[in-house]
Amino acid sequence: MTASKVRNLLYVSFAVDLVILGALVLWAMGHPLICKCGYVKLWHGVTFSSENSQHITDWYTFSHVIHGFVFYGLYWLVARLLGARPNLALGILMATFIEVAWEVAENTPWIINRYREATIALDYYGDSVLNSVSDVGAMMVGFLLASRLPVWATVTLALAMELIVGAIIRDNLTLNVIMLLYPLDAIKAWQGGG
Repeated sequence: MTASKVRNLLYVSFAVDLVILGALVLWAMGHPLICKCGYVKLWHGVTFSSENSQHITDWYTFSHVIHGFVFYGLYWLVARLLGARPNLALGILMATFIEVAWEVAENTPWIINRYREATIALDYYGDSVLNSVSDVGAMMVGFLLASRLPVWATVTLALAMELIVGAIIRDNLTLNVIMLLYPLDAIKAWQGGG
């Protein structure tokens, strides 16, 4: 086995270790391993429920796929600016670090309370560990897709996901970021059905 293959295996192994570490941190913070309802679903599509962000996938999974698109684009751009050839395994490791850090931060009392205050997510109490791990997996899928698809296809997919999810649940990655950083009453009213 060549040195580059060994290095790539180490990068992937470290990425898996980061996911496990993130899961352990969330569990230590008191987040349930699975939904408090006591069962696991592949898909949960009801955003206004206590089971949102508790199962394997939900409407917000699409946001995490888009995270992967964005992380791949940034990684590719930085590698090019540095004159390096992008290494997919290293990129996945770096993106996983960022996504796991976000999953832990997103599930702190400060961010959870911010969502409750600034958005219509009044019953939100954080993700289950399973949902957070699945979110990281969705980001990895997005990263890998972006590495294989032409740029136009990746951008088209991201826009389609944002528009479709936004139309169906009145929320998406863009609105989520706006409402977290600079909440607008008009968006909150629209999201509430007004």
